[in-house]
Amino acid sequence: PDLTTTLLSCQSPDPTVRTQAEAALASAEQNNLADFFVALANELSAEGKDLTVRQLAGLHFKNLLVAKDEAIQAEKHNKWKALPTEKRAVIKSTVIGAIRSPVQIARHTAAQACAEIATIELPFKEWPEFLTTLMENVTGSANDDGIKISSLECLGFTCERIALSLDAPEIAPDVTDLMLTTIVDGIQADRPDPIRFAAATALRNSLAFTRKNFENENERNMIMKTICEATQSSDAKVRGAAYECISQIAFQYYDKLQSYMQTLFELTFATIRSDEESVALNAIEFWSTLAEEEMELIDMALEFQETGQPVPPEQTCVGYVKAALGLLCPLLMETLTKQDEDADVDDDVWNLSMSGATCLTLVANTVEDDIVPAVMPFVQEHIKSENWRYREAATMAFSSILEGPGADAIGPYVNQSIPVLLAALSDQNDLVKDTTAWTIGRICDLHVRSIPEETFPTLVNGLAGKLLNETPRVSSQACFGIHNLAAAFSNDNTAETAGTNALTTYMPQLLQTLLQVVDRSDASESNLRICAFEAISVLIQNSAPDVKHVLLQLLPAIIDRLAQSFNMPVLTNEDKEQKEGVQGLLCGLIQVIATKTTKEDIMQHCDLIMTNFLQVLQSKNATCHEEALSACSSIASSLEGDFVKYMGALQPFLMNGLRNFEAYQVCTVAVGLVGDISRAIEGAMQPFCDEIMSALIEALQNSALHRSVKPPVLSCFGDIAMAIGASYEPYLQLSLMMLLQAAQTQAPDDDDDLIDYVNMLREGILEAYTGIIQGLKDGNRTELLLPYIDAIMSFLEMVQKTRKNDYDNEVLSKAVGLIGDIASSLGVHVKTQINQPYVMQLLQEGHATGDVTIIETCQWANSVVGQILAC
Repeated sequence: PDLTTTLLSCQSPDPTVRTQAEAALASAEQNNLADFFVALANELSAEGKDLTVRQLAGLHFKNLLVAKDEAIQAEKHNKWKALPTEKRAVIKSTVIGAIRSPVQIARHTAAQACAEIATIELPFKEWPEFLTTLMENVTGSANDDGIKISSLECLGFTCERIALSLDAPEIAPDVTDLMLTTIVDGIQADRPDPIRFAAATALRNSLAFTRKNFENENERNMIMKTICEATQSSDAKVRGAAYECISQIAFQYYDKLQSYMQTLFELTFATIRSDEESVALNAIEFWSTLAEEEMELIDMALEFQETGQPVPPEQTCVGYVKAALGLLCPLLMETLTKQDEDADVDDDVWNLSMSGATCLTLVANTVEDDIVPAVMPFVQEHIKSENWRYREAATMAFSSILEGPGADAIGPYVNQSIPVLLAALSDQNDLVKDTTAWTIGRICDLHVRSIPEETFPTLVNGLAGKLLNETPRVSSQACFGIHNLAAAFSNDNTAETAGTNALTTYMPQLLQTLLQVVDRSDASESNLRICAFEAISVLIQNSAPDVKHVLLQLLPAIIDRLAQSFNMPVLTNEDKEQKEGVQGLLCGLIQVIATKTTKEDIMQHCDLIMTNFLQVLQSKNATCHEEALSACSSIASSLEGDFVKYMGALQPFLMNGLRNFEAYQVCTVAVGLVGDISRAIEGAMQPFCDEIMSALIEALQNSALHRSVKPPVLSCFGDIAMAIGASYEPYLQLSLMMLLQAAQTQAPDDDDDLIDYVNMLREGILEAYTGIIQGLKDGNRTELLLPYIDAIMSFLEMVQKTRKNDYDNEVLSKAVGLIGDIASSLGVHVKTQINQPYVMQLLQEGHATGDVTIIETCQWANSVVGQILAC
């Protein structure tokens, strides 16, 4: 069949016809890509052809050049670049010509296809006709408005795509000049609104490339004048797009705003106050963006101050948000009273009151203590208002400023607020109750020390009382409050010393009520079930020793729930997700109970626990696997040597986890489980090691595996060696080769993310070497290490010379520990290698940290090294 028929067949309801058509297109792509592009371009540009075919041809053309995966995207771009120049010229001419089609959908599709070609070619100064053609289309007085709009859309698409191309060279200034000239022409006040909208959208996307133009005052003034004029358009879409440009400018060119701030202040305030919601939201976004920028600049100024460097002028925080506080806060609080009571919070609704609250939160984080006097009078005046809108707005305003100000500034108000908020949990209005519960949760999270001790019982009981009979949204917020209240005890040492804490009294009732929440028929709404499970988990984690009996009563009930979950009916995909979600959460609860109890406490339940875990691992859900494997770690740590009886049944699932390179979080948990089992069953691990070591090596060799998995894999070599001692010999050569290979990884000085990764990698390598040395020492086979010792010492030398951003001294700590282990295990055999300046330097650096643990390690390493050198 011809291409027209094939494209239409791709839409056929008959799967056989559809599959054959898709195979025919794939074959055409494989056999002669250049001719396929030509044919698609001809279909797209053919006037009089079926419109569906033209659109399908354009979209298929675009998709030949686009992929979500970066590697596939690069491959597609390279295939395009490899086409003969003359063929590319014909294709480009045909596609860009289709932008002038009299048919809107054909023009729009051609604009998308053109943008993909321009994304590949413009950064390399190819296809000069692209911009000149689009400019003629936009500025030519004889051209139809539709052609101008599609040409501007094409420019917008191109800028958006190039901005996402990580490896593309910088766009040449003459190219951006031409882009900008074309766009600004389209946004002029005398142009029709649809053209102005397309131009304003294109301008927003082009701002990533216009630094040179913004450096030039005349050009900058012209751009800003044009955008500010567009905010006054009679068309709401144009006004909204203009404010999107203004927000983007605040983000990218904060240092150029000063001359325009008075105008922007007046424009945004008037818009927020009186324009329609869609436009007002974008005007609020300008102040949110400004607050985020100023927060970042304030943080950077502190960093410069700490290092004794002056703040560069272009990175100075001017303090626009602080200067506007007196007028901005009342305006934002006014938006809080414009709630949409019919909005379903679960449906990703974004309205004026939500936007205002988000902006107020960012402002509070930017100006810190200064927010309190600007907002608290409104809160105090309206929190008991007869009008529910003002009650809710006052509560939301208070919640929005809890983060930012210090405890001294906001603490007294938190202290006074608790009785008022507890009363408001019984408000007649659901939205007020919802926001109140959220606010209490935020207080428990951020200012738990400001809660008066005498109100603690009322607070716990008040939140517990909202768990069963309120709407899912309000009950979910109550769970959030209990979660944060329990989390506040995580650093409380009272439980260790006194055997109890303030949670003990409420623990049985809270756990029982939260389990009832899990069983509510509407628990899948508003994330309620997950919030309840998480609250149970945090309560258990922070429970005191005197409630252990409650946990041991709870454990069989949780195991039974997990066993019953396999019988949950699954009729829809939603049922399947809910079932697997519950199973994962129940595994998580068993895990936290295991960490709070002893081997003797849980031994009798372990057969049943492991049977259920193994059944969970038979599902196809990655999150379930992650939770079940993680829970197995707790059981292994608890049972120690007795865990070996489950290894035969667990091994296949453990191997699946280790080889699950796509769901890398599962792979990471599986690697952690290998380490925990190794520590638990020690030498009994040996029969399972061939398969495990093979999978670990595969993981390191897999270039597609997320890099975060590799440090724990390396460290795991050490765990296994420590467990099996001399039996590690068959794996020694290959694992040391992998460690030496990983040791070569270095990071450039200006890439903090890569430096952090290299530090994690080095920690993994050092832990592996330490474990291997100690394991071989226990097995009396340290001589096996001698051929590799020079390479290991070279790695230590590199660590000493290139250590960067090791803020917690984790790399240093492990390096000095390894020096001690090498010296104590290999003795005089390594006298020459140990007697090196970099070894002494590492030990001196360890002493200089002031960290007691590191200093003790250094003293031990020093004494062992000293004994060798004295021989």
